[in-house]
Amino acid sequence: MPFVNVKVIENVFTDEQKQEILNRVTEAMVSIEGEAMRGVTWVVVEEVKSGDWAIGGQSLTTGAIHEMAGATTTR
Repeated sequence: MPFVNVKVIENVFTDEQKQEILNRVTEAMVSIEGEAMRGVTWVVVEEVKSGDWAIGGQSLTTGAIHEMAGATTTR
């Protein structure tokens, strides 16, 4: 019974994008483990507060992620 936890920085992905993550990760797991495991495959998208995530000691914010992605506005 797999449990997949996908962590993202808050307000980077829309609700629709998060649903797409849930669907695609589920499909990826089922393609590996078999259809019989679909009902017990758990996938969670967990949002981390902007600034509470760092890579190499550098905090990442929602705004910084939007800039990296080429977005002109933040959500």
